[in-house]
Amino acid sequence: MTILADRLEDRRFARRWNDLGRVTVRALLPIFLIFASANAGFAQTGDVTPPPSGLVPLPAPIAPPTYQDPENPLAMPDRSRSGGSGTAEPIIGGSLDALPEPVKRMRQRIMQAARDADFEALRPLMGSGSEGTQLSFGVVDGDPIDFLRSQGGDPDGYEILAILEEVLEAGYAIYDPGTPNETYVWPYFAATSLEALTPKQRVELFKLVTSGDYEDMRDFGAYIFYRAGISSDGRWRFFVAGD
Repeated sequence: MTILADRLEDRRFARRWNDLGRVTVRALLPIFLIFASANAGFAQTGDVTPPPSGLVPLPAPIAPPTYQDPENPLAMPDRSRSGGSGTAEPIIGGSLDALPEPVKRMRQRIMQAARDADFEALRPLMGSGSEGTQLSFGVVDGDPIDFLRSQGGDPDGYEILAILEEVLEAGYAIYDPGTPNETYVWPYFAATSLEALTPKQRVELFKLVTSGDYEDMRDFGAYIFYRAGISSDGRWRFFVAGD
């Protein structure tokens, strides 16, 4: 089972059994992980092929990237390059009023569709072809809306809309600020070290993930749950999870 599948299944498991209390959940988690690993072939990751080896969906958690791939704003820096000029490092954004108007409009349209539980309202926002929204680091076969639905834990896939709205409610980071590749990424945890979060920031994070997810991501070294990106001209570039 992939790390992404582990994280998503752990999160859904914790939510379903939340009434048993944190102690019970954490006590049962190791048993669940053993069972999940034994049934990895049935994991619903949605990817039909392994992700390209050159793609990594987040920057280094402590040292922000200096170089990035214009077609993949979450790619790790090319550490083989030691000279030349690179793109600007990501920064934590401010208020929503500071967002460029195209970014602000796209964010509002995505969130409204999520609140309305209207998958079809998301379709025209996703674009198509090379301009389409990236939904996975693997291959997405078939209809992107069907794929998006498949990522929800409930039969109709509405959980993924709740996650999408929660992600866009969080604070944001700006990748490649001041460059043609400038991209606004939610949540800003993708551009920060989880070890450095203040208590208030941890409360913000727990709106998105469980405490178990948080501990797992600290062990991994970075935030790897869902994040969304919108380019400065208002194109919805990605909505992905994974490492």
